Amino acid sequence: MPGGRLTQAERRQIALGLADSLPYAEIARRLDRPTSTITREVMRNGGPATYRADLAHRATERRARRRRQAAPRGGQALAQGHRRDAEAVREYEETLTTLFMQQGMSKMMARVLTCLFTADAGSRTASELVQRLQVSPASVSKAIASLESHGLVRREPGERRRERYLVDDDVWYQSTIDSARGMAKVAEIARQGVGILGRDTPAVARLENMARFSDFISESILRATVQAREVLYTKAETNSDGAPGLISDRG
Repeated sequence: MPGGRLTQAERRQIALGLADSLPYAEIARRLDRPTSTITREVMRNGGPATYRADLAHRATERRARRRRQAAPRGGQALAQGHRRDAEAVREYEETLTTLFMQQGMSKMMARVLTCLFTADAGSRTASELVQRLQVSPASVSKAIASLESHGLVRREPGERRRERYLVDDDVWYQSTIDSARGMAKVAEIARQGVGILGRDTPAVARLENMARFSDFISESILRATVQAREVLYTKAETNSDGAPGLISDRG
């Protein structure tokens, strides 16, 4: 299987495959590439409806130039002081960003959330996000506002009156709880249609099935989320040799 970055010719083949409505797996098979590579390539360059090979290739070249300019002096290949491979970190960040985009987030929301999740502190200031992502303050501000509206990010006071934006276990827990409550709301609204559309009709049967399904999913998510928080909650701890580790905080 070939390695390295996608070539311009491969990007043209991806564009042709998308035009023919081929699934990512089939495009990947024809190029002898992992499906995840094709998925990530398409999602970070506008999605299947707007992907263009020439624009994607130029965007990749621009990202590569920014990385070279932002690389630490001396050509160090380590990241964030923890002996991490910088290239592997970047590849993982792109993978996580693609995942968030597939869940319905805009590209900038996904990039900001990834940037917060991969920070050891779990938080960054607006200026830190701007510098790391090489985007405008307005783009970061808009993404933060959207993430806050979904309960995925919260603010806390920082030094010199600079707010910090963070994700932590409580944020992710609360977001999941809110999602479960959203499913319960679907069930509630679906049942309102029963009295309006009349019983023993195909439409009402459909709405009742939706309500039962949504109730089941909501209750299952709530129960599993509470149990998971009690059993699987982990927090960082420093080992005796000074290296970071994980311990389980079992209630």
